[in-house]
Amino acid sequence: MKIFEADLTNPEHANAVVFLLNSYANSPEGGGLPLPEDVQRNLAVNLHQRPDAFAVLAFENETPVGLVICIEGFSTFSCKPLFNIHDVFVASGYRGQGLARQLFDHVETIAKARGCCKLTLEVLEGNERARAAYAKFGFSGYELDPEMGQALFWEKKL
Repeated sequence: MKIFEADLTNPEHANAVVFLLNSYANSPEGGGLPLPEDVQRNLAVNLHQRPDAFAVLAFENETPVGLVICIEGFSTFSCKPLFNIHDVFVASGYRGQGLARQLFDHVETIAKARGCCKLTLEVLEGNERARAAYAKFGFSGYELDPEMGQALFWEKKL
């Protein structure tokens, strides 16, 4: 198993990112629909143009089997960068074998090297398998004051 930061100018890496993200999108956890054609066509180029984004890939021989896409943010309370783990996918035949842990360890190594104060992520409430894995990796809900409760992730589509 090879785990590495993708070079999105490399067609093999770019194709792997799109293939794995599309596989994720097609899964129930990803909404069950393929990525639109324009997204598939432009994702790698647009992701590469963002200096605050990167992808980590896992390959078994020549087969892409795991993906994590991260976007850098900034913690105002710590005055340091952070990484939001934006997308995570492990191919079905490779789940339950510790691959997600290896991908997360690689992301954490990059985060520490870049001076990040924390990693953040979102997970769907019903994705029990992912929630259990993330908890095992040290992630949890957060709160600033117990009386105010845990932070919630909301969105507004534009």
